[in-house]
Amino acid sequence: QVELVESGGGLVQAGGSLRLSCATSGIDISIRAMLWYRQAPGKQREYVGRITSDGFTDYADFVTGRFTISRDNAEKTMYLQMSGLKPEDTGVYYCFVTPYWGQGTQVTVSS
Repeated sequence: QVELVESGGGLVQAGGSLRLSCATSGIDISIRAMLWYRQAPGKQREYVGRITSDGFTDYADFVTGRFTISRDNAEKTMYLQMSGLKPEDTGVYYCFVTPYWGQGTQVTVSS
């Protein structure tokens, strides 16, 4: 059974930082790209960024250098380091490894 479990969300003030984790089980992530998405209240889910199996990273334009995605294949975990957080970064952050979604972790940025 495949599981993706996000953690690390919380409430932070604007300008602060959070580190999200996506722990996986039941799947060999070493050969897969891993992605982060987010969904703000009342909006569609949107792409945040991804990391390929060989470590290439790609980010949505709104990230503007504030986020970094990394992975630890031995720990079967992907990370999203976020800094310079803004209120518009508020939302539920999801991990995605085709075709599986995690349950999400809430990030709330106060102004």
